[in-house]
Amino acid sequence: MQKPLLPKDCQLRPAIATDIGSIRRLVWSARLDPTQIRWSQFWVIEQHQTVIACGQLRVFPDAQELGSLVVKLTHQGQGLGTLLAQHLIEQASQPLYLECLGQRLCQYYQRMGFQIVEWQALPQGLKRKFGLSRIAKTLFRVPVEFMYYA
Repeated sequence: MQKPLLPKDCQLRPAIATDIGSIRRLVWSARLDPTQIRWSQFWVIEQHQTVIACGQLRVFPDAQELGSLVVKLTHQGQGLGTLLAQHLIEQASQPLYLECLGQRLCQYYQRMGFQIVEWQALPQGLKRKFGLSRIAKTLFRVPVEFMYYA
């Protein structure tokens, strides 16, 4: 997959403490889990001093998780999510995992090199984190997948 180009009026940078409000708003707007937001683990794309995209590399003892990847609705379809995801993949220093909901999102990450893995194959720290998702998948057939970057 070819890496999209960052528009000239945008900047990709590590998040700073003052970005936390913008990050929270983006995460909430996408209805993602807001409980594990740590601004210091985020990268953002900024345009005219406004955060328009964010993504987090959560750190666990034996792995990392790509999470909270959100592009502001008005900026979707420009390749910013792909650019940010690829940047986070490059920044990862441990085995990289994610959980995603739905077939379309799963296919999106597969094009980037992620593969579906069974819950049993996850590192221990991620098994704890993804435990509720596993229950939802098993009992209620929620279409959640656990993925590993190969």
